[in-house]
Amino acid sequence: MLGLTGGIACYKIAELTRLLTKAGATVQVAMTEAATQFITPVTMQALSGRPVYTSQWDARIDNNMPHIDLSREADAIVIAPASTDFLAKLAHGMADDLLSTLCIARDCPLLVVPAMNRQMWMNPATQRNVAQLRADGVLVLGPDSGSQACGEVGDGRMIEPEAAYEAIVSFFQPKMLSGRRVLITAGPTFEPLDPVRGITNLSSGKMGFALARAAQQAGADVHLVAGPVTLDTPWGVFREDVQTAQQMHDAVMQAVADCDIFIAVAAVADWRANHVSEHKIKKTADRKLPSFAFVENPDILAAVAKLPHPPFCVGFAAESGNLDANGEEKRVRKNVPLLIGNLGPQTFGRDDNEVALFEAGGVTRLPRADKTTLAQTLIGEIARRLPDMSLIS
Repeated sequence: MLGLTGGIACYKIAELTRLLTKAGATVQVAMTEAATQFITPVTMQALSGRPVYTSQWDARIDNNMPHIDLSREADAIVIAPASTDFLAKLAHGMADDLLSTLCIARDCPLLVVPAMNRQMWMNPATQRNVAQLRADGVLVLGPDSGSQACGEVGDGRMIEPEAAYEAIVSFFQPKMLSGRRVLITAGPTFEPLDPVRGITNLSSGKMGFALARAAQQAGADVHLVAGPVTLDTPWGVFREDVQTAQQMHDAVMQAVADCDIFIAVAAVADWRANHVSEHKIKKTADRKLPSFAFVENPDILAAVAKLPHPPFCVGFAAESGNLDANGEEKRVRKNVPLLIGNLGPQTFGRDDNEVALFEAGGVTRLPRADKTTLAQTLIGEIARRLPDMSLIS
């Protein structure tokens, strides 16, 4: 069930409804009277495909008890946007309209997505109310910080519809990695030759970002070290941006002591220029081609695997051919328990992939799937292979 309260952020709920229904969710909308001043019930009915309820006296429910019947049909109630007033009602158990009564009478989880002016959010009364809601088991999503409709800037802005959607999806996922800390590298690296040129590759980062999203949804605390990509950060994931292989290595080695699982998805450059020109390299009058000397970049996965007490290491190998031989050889050479291989040039930038899992016991092949589905499958495979932390002193 999706409940709307009064606020300009109601316009974002149209997109949130579209995302939920597109994913196959049944969205039943209930609105406060104030919410109808910002977006109409007709709009929400068109987007959800279901009648919208605004009154606790609605006779369309046979027993005239919508506050009971509607809540009993819901797997969860999401209040978005959740106004200052409505958060106060929930914290104090008030039930003076349909939506507040639904929340009090519910027997399902409650999620709230706050949206308000920065001063209203920081008001001590609001902070007390939010703390009480969290203590009562209500999941509070956001708010964000940024520009607000009033022209001010600060905390209180509602999270974007895509982030709200991801958070709702995450709420319903099995928490097979609950309590685990996951470090992931993703995307390409860029090795400069001069201020405007460099060496990189075709990796889009989509697989690594999908794994970060899936790990977070599985309950993990996720630290994502990303090369130069233009992808949005998955909800609930801490992102650290780097450019070069050395920067990625340094970021990983700084964070690895605090992780249980390391997933090296990034397509890291094997070499970098021995000398980076301070100025743009120009053509010479005699058209003599420039020459470059290269040095080897650090092997991030191998470095982590060699630590005295390494996390569970998962490598990725993008091969151009002979995947079986090259994948197993790389797994053994880097001394990792699990390596995921694919034919990289055919999958860079695509939204789907087909992979093979190499481990000491043999090879497991997974069918081609979109990267979101594949990431969820891979996180499940990784979770099943983790050592029992309770047995490790």
